[in-house]
This record gives sequence, structure tokens and C-alpha cells, in this order.
Amino acid sequence: MKLPSYDEVLQAAQRLRLVAHTTPVLRSSWLDQQLKAQVFFKCENFQRIGAFKFRGGYNALAALTPEQRQRGVVAFSSGNHAQAVALAAQLLNVPAVIVMPASAPAVKKAATLGYGAKVIEYDRLTEDREHIAQQWVEQHGLTLIPPFADRAVIAGQGTAAKELFDEVGGLDALYVPLGGGGLLSGSLLSAHALSPDCRVYGVEPEQGNDAQQSLARGEIVTITPPQSIADGALTQALAPLTFAILQQYAAGVLTVTDPELIRMLRFFAERMKIVVEPTGCLGAAAMWQQRAQLKGKRVGVIISGGNVDVTDYARLLTAGQNLQS
Repeated sequence: MKLPSYDEVLQAAQRLRLVAHTTPVLRSSWLDQQLKAQVFFKCENFQRIGAFKFRGGYNALAALTPEQRQRGVVAFSSGNHAQAVALAAQLLNVPAVIVMPASAPAVKKAATLGYGAKVIEYDRLTEDREHIAQQWVEQHGLTLIPPFADRAVIAGQGTAAKELFDEVGGLDALYVPLGGGGLLSGSLLSAHALSPDCRVYGVEPEQGNDAQQSLARGEIVTITPPQSIADGALTQALAPLTFAILQQYAAGVLTVTDPELIRMLRFFAERMKIVVEPTGCLGAAAMWQQRAQLKGKRVGVIISGGNVDVTDYARLLTAGQNLQS
């Protein structure tokens, strides 16, 4: 299998120039003092659609032929990839169908519809989203835009880490949220090219550690549908493409619990005054978990998104403890 290259990330950066936001890199003096380290947060919660997924979604649609654009696209997603493809389709005048779980956060579903996409709901526990999407491909001639198993999607996601390295220089470690592996794969390509000594970790919910199991066994492991508040990382398996990139470049895969995610969500709200969705807290929670090892280091953390239902967000803030509890 030929893996994507950093050149493809550079091509994606050109397509995304003046379309995607160059998101801010934020710091916390309190956190740096606690860790005795320098921590750089790449804030993709400020990206269009509120998540990094816009990068890969737009890059994939922009790379289509005129005939493919005319026929339209189909994607499956719990929310952020759905919004990314829907907005990219609106910007490029491409018809879009999105297959979403009925349990997807209402804010993400509403945004997807608002961008003009057609939404097909399914039961995440009993139905196969890929099968539903494939039916639209076969019956209507649509082009499938997978959430992570796609070279153009991976290259687009890699532009977030590219921007981080371009702005702050080399890092000792980088923590990246991990679901299907698109963001992590793209980040690994950028890190290998721009900061080859940086140790890059993927971070999964503890109850959804298929990638951790896969790397340990040397083959793709499929798990039962996981349960976690990190709704954007509830995949059951990596794709062969993302698995191959992780095998070659990743320093490892870490896991965090829901209570750890809630504590980090509160940290972002209280200390940094930003809204981060639970999935977006994965990398930061693992960084805090490993803080004893990071003294004197330069550390990057990708915040993957900020799309969280306001009611759920208020409940989580109330239920959680702060980092020093």
C-alpha cells in the first residue's frame, strides 16, 4: 500500500488557502507552571464548522472531477465530518447526502442540515452506516467521501499540524485525538517532515481503544460499538490506510476516561475561556495524564473541535472536577 506523502499535505494547504481558517495557537501560563513545560494548543475549535474536519472534507471535494461534483457526494459521520462535507459541498456547489446516527448531537445535525445537505438517519447499534452510504453510491452514482479512509481527507487534516509546526517550530511531543485516525495520520505526515524527533501520540476514549489494541496485535482489531462522551471518536476500527500510517510513524496510542475528559473540558472553560467538545479534550487529557514525563519539554496538543450541545456542556461542567481535584 502506497502511503500518502507530505507533498499531498502541501497540495491540500494550497487548496485550503483563503478558504479554511488558520486557527490560533493558545498557551496557558498556569498550565506551563504546573508542568514546568511549554504547551501549545492548536485550536481547531475555531475552524470553520467548529472542527478540523473542514480541512479534509474541503480538500477531498476540491480534488473531485467536474463530473463527480455534478453527480454529488455521500458521507457518513456522527457530526463533524458531516458538517465539513456539507459546508464544502455548499461552497463548491456539490449535492451532498450525509448518513448520521439518530443519536448524533442535535447541534451537529442542525448545522449539517443548515448547510443544505440531505440527512439520512440510522441506528448506530443495529445498522451499518457504510452499507447505507454504499447504497447511495450504487443507486445514485454519488462519490463516497469517507471520514478518514481517504488520502485527500488525510492530507487535508494534516494541514492543522503543519500550521502548528510552522508557527511554533519543533516539538518534543504532540498529542492528537484519535477516532478513525484521519487527523492523527495527517499529523504524523506533517510531524515526520517538519519535526522528525517529535513523538506523536494518538489518544482514544478508554472504552473505544480499538487502535491501541490494533497496534499491540499488529493487525486491525474491530470492537463492539463503544460508549463514551467523546462522540467524535466512537469508531469500531481503523482503516487499512490509517492503520499503516500509525504503524509506521506513531509513538503510541494512549487512552483516557470520561471523567478525565470532563476535568479537561472544565480547564478549558475556566482557565482558557474556550469551549471544547469532549472529543476535542482527548489529547489534552492524555498530556495531563503524562505530565510527570513532560518537564522541560515543548509539547503540542491538537484541540479537534468545539461542537457540543449547550445543555450537555452545562451538565458536564457542573458534574466535573478541576484538574487539581
